[in-house]
Amino acid sequence: MIRSTSIHVVLLLLVVVGLLLSVSIGQLGVGAKGAAGSLLDALGWSTTWVPQPEIMNASLQQIRFPRALMSMLVGAGLAVAGAVMQAIFGNPLAEPGVVGVSAGAALGAAVAIAAGATFLGVWAIAAAAFVGGFASTLLVYLVSRSHGRTEVVTLLLTGIAVNAFAGAGMALVMFAGSTGTREQIVFFQLGTLNGARWPEVVVVLLVTLPAVAACWVLARQYDLLSLGERTAAHLGIRVERLRSGSIVLVALLTAVGVAFAGIIAFVGLVVPHLLRMVLGPGHRMLIPASMLGGAVLLVWADIVARTAMEAADLPIGLLTSLIGGPFFLYLIIRSRRRAGGWA
Repeated sequence: MIRSTSIHVVLLLLVVVGLLLSVSIGQLGVGAKGAAGSLLDALGWSTTWVPQPEIMNASLQQIRFPRALMSMLVGAGLAVAGAVMQAIFGNPLAEPGVVGVSAGAALGAAVAIAAGATFLGVWAIAAAAFVGGFASTLLVYLVSRSHGRTEVVTLLLTGIAVNAFAGAGMALVMFAGSTGTREQIVFFQLGTLNGARWPEVVVVLLVTLPAVAACWVLARQYDLLSLGERTAAHLGIRVERLRSGSIVLVALLTAVGVAFAGIIAFVGLVVPHLLRMVLGPGHRMLIPASMLGGAVLLVWADIVARTAMEAADLPIGLLTSLIGGPFFLYLIIRSRRRAGGWA
């Protein structure tokens, strides 16, 4: 218990320090004192720490603050979604993209970009991405159901098929679209937090926090499910209801993140798997730790994305893939060795 508490405290401190650095450094460096002064000013407290000139203070409050909070929320949501996916499939290599939500959201966004959608103004692309992600998840779930239950193998294979179809659809849209359309779609596929604003942060917050709370409430049921479906059913767990409800939560957490930040890969795989190795399989500790760990990863990755190259903003999905790709390969090799597949 002491070890678990210590890890949660360390992760929380890393989130706080990361948020402070995120709003303090950049092309217009203001330092920790200036960032704190701007925050106090935004809260209506009078202070002499407010950075000058006023345009710098406005830049912090309208650009850096929402971007930092968006990175925290999206990272937390993706990591919790990954922890839930690993729980309901009993597979440490499972992650939200398995059910096609990321690819479906990207296809929805690509179609909206190519069509020049304006039905919701600046929200059109995000809305199309959310609908695409949720629709692809629903399709995968319905196809995988047989005789009143979800067949896990069929669900995984259907997810692969939906991912392939969505990839082909995006390629077709890019091929038929203009140069500007292709650039927008590629930018969305690579993932970015650039352009995050307060209204978008509020939407992500209103979806992510209740969904994460619901996942935490289900933590005990995930623990029982890890004993096996039959054992869990004997202990009173309605396995099919738990699995279907969890897939909806995963779709919500992933789709809202992809809608506003693009595709950010491997957060849902790396974070919960590492924390499971450290904390053990208990989900009442694992889910909040994954929330904090995902926030840590994306907040710090966004700092690198903004500062690694002068006058450039690297795609954050590129950075998470550089971290997650080798880690995924390591997990495969580790699993094979444990199974005795390699000498």
